[in-house]
Amino acid sequence: MLASGLLPWVLLRPNRLAPGEYLRLPGVWLAVALVLALLPALTARLARNAVWLPAGTALVLGVWLLGDRTHAALIGQAPFARASAASGVWLYVLGAAIAVYGARQAASTRFSGLLAWAWLLPVALLVGLGHLSEWSVLVEGRNEGARWVQELGQHLRLVGSALGLAVLIGAPLAVWAAGRERVAGTVLGLANAVQTIPSLALLGLLIAPLSALSFAVPALRQWGVSGIGVAPALTAMTLYALLPVLRNGVVALRGVPPGAVDAARGMGMTPGQRFWRVQLPLALPVWLAGVRQAAVLLVGVAAVAALIGAGGLGTYIFKGLQSAAADLILLGAVPAAVLAIMVDALLRGVEQLLGRRLGSAA
Repeated sequence: MLASGLLPWVLLRPNRLAPGEYLRLPGVWLAVALVLALLPALTARLARNAVWLPAGTALVLGVWLLGDRTHAALIGQAPFARASAASGVWLYVLGAAIAVYGARQAASTRFSGLLAWAWLLPVALLVGLGHLSEWSVLVEGRNEGARWVQELGQHLRLVGSALGLAVLIGAPLAVWAAGRERVAGTVLGLANAVQTIPSLALLGLLIAPLSALSFAVPALRQWGVSGIGVAPALTAMTLYALLPVLRNGVVALRGVPPGAVDAARGMGMTPGQRFWRVQLPLALPVWLAGVRQAAVLLVGVAAVAALIGAGGLGTYIFKGLQSAAADLILLGAVPAAVLAIMVDALLRGVEQLLGRRLGSAA
């Protein structure tokens, strides 16, 4: 965070593609930012549970300065001028976020840990009230409008569909392989082999066979099966998601205590009842960890699928790369990263909830 004071905070460009001028923070704001950079470390020595306050304040200040400085930079500029975040903003916000995370980890009470999330409200207010409206990424987002929402929806559909197919295919395979060592070795070996193929290469390898299949069976074209588009993207994503679902499923089912299964057998339960009432509930938290890993993996792989016309947020990433427009890259990359974090947090919460319930039941 201190090093960010040596770096520019805003890049002002006459348009989206042209090179621009780097602007630094005014002296007063630079002094305030540097003081807040030091406060979390100083507060940690005096009151560890209060570190969230200066750390969160620094994070909010970084976001506020981004909006304030981009707005100030565009005063008197042409309508198509762009003001984007420079390296100083990213470094400062990253440092503040690490300080917030450290405050949450160091909190000795649950209440102090919850307070570490207090920065979310003022940041949400800044975004909701339009304080960041002049930031180039949000300007590009407004220009894209409904198209961006459409691509976000497509990204979610790709991830949800591939994850659902991976669970539908991987769950029965994991149950079948859990009690059969040879089957487990074969199934997991094939899934591991798929993971070694780069995602872009796998998408390319699927174009030819799916094209041939769609020509051989014309009825498949009505279902959207072709060499490019959703079909190869969904196929590749499903194959990538199989390994964590399979691996965690096999490990989870094998990790069920034999005593619990024996007790269920002694109570006269059928094999089906033992699976649904004993084995699956005990294995579910570990199995869900694999589903969570697959979901986060798919959020990233779905971005690559845009290269073969499947849509999604990767559309903006590759469009920005082609035109050397960093704003468009961020318009696709930042939401994808936030989406991955949200999916991970949601499924992790489900895991912890199930773990607590099973623990209390035991």
